[in-house]
Amino acid sequence: MTAPVIDNINWADFLTGGWKHLDFEYFREGVEICRLIAGEPELALLKYAPGAAVPKHLHQGLETILVLEGSQSDEFGTYGAGSLVANPQGTIHSVSSEEGCVVLIQWTRPVKIL
Repeated sequence: MTAPVIDNINWADFLTGGWKHLDFEYFREGVEICRLIAGEPELALLKYAPGAAVPKHLHQGLETILVLEGSQSDEFGTYGAGSLVANPQGTIHSVSSEEGCVVLIQWTRPVKIL
């Protein structure tokens, strides 16, 4: 069972920057995380610094991403603010953000770095 981590979110203005007051912590080099719901599935915000990247990885479950700010790229394209990206189980890719970005991400199972 998953449990909310953050309970003071104003979801009504979340898409227009209502998340900016939330606290982020280290996730990996150049990427910070704010966990909204911990566990499996997990819901979080990821904040990429300009030039940050996540190495090639395998999705062991469904991952869904909504780009809130900036843009994110992988081998399949570049996704700007407002883009919704689904990476089904079995998908392999790497992710980068030239300009930096913030994404709302939900995954059913953690990825496996290759």
